[in-house]
Amino acid sequence: MSEGGRKERREMSRSRRRVLTVGLGGVAGLVLTGAAQQPRVATKPIGDEGVGPGEDLMREHGVLNRILLIYDEGVRRIGTHQAFAPDALHGAAAIIKRFLEDYHEKLEEDHLFPRFEKAGKLADLVGVLRKQHQAGRQLTAGILEGTASGPKDAAAAALAEKLRLFAHMYRPHEAREDTVLFPALGKLLPAKKLAELGEQFEKEEDKLFGEEGFEKVVGQVAAIEKKLGIHDLAQFTPK
Repeated sequence: MSEGGRKERREMSRSRRRVLTVGLGGVAGLVLTGAAQQPRVATKPIGDEGVGPGEDLMREHGVLNRILLIYDEGVRRIGTHQAFAPDALHGAAAIIKRFLEDYHEKLEEDHLFPRFEKAGKLADLVGVLRKQHQAGRQLTAGILEGTASGPKDAAAAALAEKLRLFAHMYRPHEAREDTVLFPALGKLLPAKKLAELGEQFEKEEDKLFGEEGFEKVVGQVAAIEKKLGIHDLAQFTPK
């Protein structure tokens, strides 16, 4: 390349750098100006514990999942003709009735499902969820009855089938709520309404179960797990 060509190339490179520097300076100025003019918005926790209604319901699904593991253990023991501690299964079913059906599902049926139905959103899903709530309550009633005393032989087999059917239905049930219904709630309601709903959920929980009611229920589930020997998380790790 000739000396004249090299000189022209250097000039073009310097020109591009000047344009880039000016452009970046202008953008930075706009960003800083915008940041200075942007009013600060005070953040306020949603609900008393800083979680929204959807997150609160998902957390309660954790209790359900732990009880499903208890049911799985009951099915395993009955199938292998081992002592299956009907009192432990009875206690787990009592938690399902009081905490999941009479409280958690009632919140969904009173405050979530009607909002989706009114808005014409996810109506088919809500319809199935409602039917499964009813089916679950029938199974729970049968499990409570079947564990009131120590069932044997055919009665034990019938109990195992109810435990299996309950777990088989509720695992996909809660998965659809966690991945479809609850995330859609944030698009259905404005932030203020979500906050109010979260506070309402917390007040209802305190009313029914007292302060730290969730923690108390978790403690009850943990005691049943320990009684059945399935309390150590490490035992579920593949070897």
